[in-house]
Amino acid sequence: MNTEQDIESKIRGTVEAQRAFFGTGTTLPVKWRIAQLKRLRDAVIAHEQEFEEALSKDLGRSRVEAYLCDIGPVITEVNEIIHGLRRWARPERHFSGLMCFPSTLTKVYKMPYGVTLVISPFNFPILLTLGVVAAAMSGGNTVVIKASSKSSYCTAALKKFCAEVFPPEYVTLIDGGHDVADMCLAQRFDKIFYTGSPSVGKHVMAEAAKNLTPVALELGGETGNWAVVRKDADLKDTARKIAFFKLLNAGQVCININQVAVAEEVAEPFLEELKKSFASQIGERAEENPEYPKLINGRAWENCASIADAYRDRIVYGGTGNRDSLRYSPTVIYPVNKDEEIVMKELFCPLLPVVPFKDNEADALMDTIEGREHPLAMYLFTKDMKWANRVMRTRQFGGGCINEVCVHMMVKGVPFNGTGHSGMGAYHGEWGFREFTHPQTVLKGRTFFNLSLREHPYGGRKEKAKLRILRLMER
Repeated sequence: MNTEQDIESKIRGTVEAQRAFFGTGTTLPVKWRIAQLKRLRDAVIAHEQEFEEALSKDLGRSRVEAYLCDIGPVITEVNEIIHGLRRWARPERHFSGLMCFPSTLTKVYKMPYGVTLVISPFNFPILLTLGVVAAAMSGGNTVVIKASSKSSYCTAALKKFCAEVFPPEYVTLIDGGHDVADMCLAQRFDKIFYTGSPSVGKHVMAEAAKNLTPVALELGGETGNWAVVRKDADLKDTARKIAFFKLLNAGQVCININQVAVAEEVAEPFLEELKKSFASQIGERAEENPEYPKLINGRAWENCASIADAYRDRIVYGGTGNRDSLRYSPTVIYPVNKDEEIVMKELFCPLLPVVPFKDNEADALMDTIEGREHPLAMYLFTKDMKWANRVMRTRQFGGGCINEVCVHMMVKGVPFNGTGHSGMGAYHGEWGFREFTHPQTVLKGRTFFNLSLREHPYGGRKEKAKLRILRLMER
């Protein structure tokens, strides 16, 4: 059995080996990076069945959901990077400006940070590991992965995958619990990317600050993501989409709907449509349906069940579960006040509080949401596009949809992440490349026609002339 000192020594040796490998310059050529990304993509396709089986064991995923949520998006992400990387990595050329004369050319190089640490979560263990790894690789970095100990089968599959596909001095995976994560954080990395809860995100930042390591955080949002349903919304379509999303991964999704605010004028018909949608998609007793995902472990199941029990008298749908299979049915709780405890935290389970509001007070509701920690996602359902567009362009949140759920993160070429307690930084496609590179500005000087304008003396006879020329150049 490895002792704590053995594990620390191994982690330190891994970081040192990656730093030495990065120092050789092997990762810098774009052609080499593209070759590695193609290798990653082809290996994901070759290991598809292993990943599907691991996702089934950890999260109860069906084959379709495993591919829809984890495997397929990784392949799509890597393909996008391969197709765009040459263009993204090309140095930018800028005119140096009159103030820099006689220099005329300045370049901005997109330089890799170096040795990076990717700390990935349990809920989408393949996507949120390899998708981030692909972004780090695109920037020319080496990668140490600390995968979640909760999704143990996926972590084991990923560890085997990395060892088969890449040398450890380039990409490697370290498994273990929070103690091992802290051992990783104790090392000096050049960039850290963490996906998980805001509370752990604060700890990651604090540890990174000791080495002044830049950090990107993808967090779920402390007070959860809202869906707001106005009275003019298409209730059947809205309910269908919300039901689909709440069933996805049994609610263990960082951009999932934590609570629904529905105009009280249409609350009852909306609830009826929601119940129908859940029943038609997963059956009356979801916990008995083998296609329905499970919660990650007993602790998560107990937490879900205890919250449901506390609101037992207001459960209008669901409220049943199977401890042995770790499945808990989608559960609608109504009515819930916007200030109750259940809507003041991220639930990360299939519970769905429904908050009624007066439709003519929608702006006041949005003010309340804005006054809390920024959510990772926002979903609006309405035919009033003027109102919806105004809300979306004036409120702070990670990203969102109007009359849709979740698919904003599947659009190519756009960034994904939150702000404040829901995250910092951004990735996907070119945004991931930017996140894992430092823009480095280099001016090319000349050895002739150098003016004495910037040199002493500044006073005397030359003062007025120099000021006149400087002010002319700065216009």
